[in-house]
Order: sequence, then structure tokens, then C-alpha cells
Amino acid sequence: MNTLAYDGPGPWILFFPLIWAAVVVGVVTTLRRTGVWRGRRGPWPGPGPTHGEQSPIALLGRRFAAGEIDEDEYWRRLSVLDEQFGRTGKGGAA
Repeated sequence: MNTLAYDGPGPWILFFPLIWAAVVVGVVTTLRRTGVWRGRRGPWPGPGPTHGEQSPIALLGRRFAAGEIDEDEYWRRLSVLDEQFGRTGKGGAA
């Protein structure tokens, strides 16, 4: 009958929930960084259209950055190009 001599598990028992919390945070972080969490397959470009340096959307962005066209004209032309070429991201800049 050594039950009165046993003090219990001690404060080290809090170590195990911390380990599980670290595992959960690690898994969630990995899923978010790879894009699985948001429904994408990964950070690499998929089979969808990609916008290279010579694409019309990239050229329009450079013209806007150089000051050749104003903001209204940029958005008007971008909406037309968006219908034709589409974008790879949801509402993000090309």
C-alpha cells in the first residue's frame, strides 16, 4: 500500500500538451504555406495561364508604373484584358 507516498504526475505533465500544440501549429503552418489550406496545390505555378514579362497584363502594368497611362485608363484596360486572359490569383495583382 504505497498509495499515500505517491505525489502524482508532477508539473512535467504539462509538457505533453505543449508538444501536441507545437505539432498542431506545425501542421497548420505547413498546410498554409504550401497552399493546401486555401485549396491550391502549392506555391509553384499550376497549369493555368501564367503572366510572363511580355504578357499584355505585364506590359500594361509597366506602362502604368512609367506614368504613360493614368489610373482610370489602367483599370479600364485591365478589366478588358482580365476577361480575355484571366488571372492566376483571386483578385490579386498580376
